[in-house]
Amino acid sequence: MRVKEIRELGADEISARVDEARKEMVELRFQHALRKLENTAKISQVRKRLSRLITIGHEKQLAAKAK
Repeated sequence: MRVKEIRELGADEISARVDEARKEMVELRFQHALRKLENTAKISQVRKRLSRLITIGHEKQLAAKAK
């Protein structure tokens, strides 16, 4: 998901996507620990997506407070 697409989402949708990404990270770490994860690059991709979501969500909160 690109930054432009994330910025178009509402605050509730971003929050939901953060929850989904966190759950996905837990699953990927669990699979990695059990050596069932074939594509380990997926972990870093999800981590970066999660970081983008959290950052943009925080920016939206700050913008809402400033108004």
